[in-house]
Amino acid sequence: MKNQFEQKRGHVASAVECYMKQYGVCEEQVYSEFQKQIENAWLDINQECLKPTAVSMPLLARILNLSRTADVIYKEQDSYTHVGKVMRDNIASVLINAVI
Repeated sequence: MKNQFEQKRGHVASAVECYMKQYGVCEEQVYSEFQKQIENAWLDINQECLKPTAVSMPLLARILNLSRTADVIYKEQDSYTHVGKVMRDNIASVLINAVI
């Protein structure tokens, strides 16, 4: 799975390893739980964006776009560390083939 790459590099324990140890579950259950947490976080973010706030919407939009970027980069795999065709195409569509 994804955290095996981190283990090979000798980094500190991953979130997956910590969750497995803390709750005594297998790796697949951890990924399932993390996916649920991510989905719930996106629901919270979207609901909060619909409410009036003292913070300006342009500032919130920038923070939301940063979150969207992280989601795109890390959703299926670590596309930051292992850049593939999909990520190259995403970058090209934003920076090279941008629609103005």
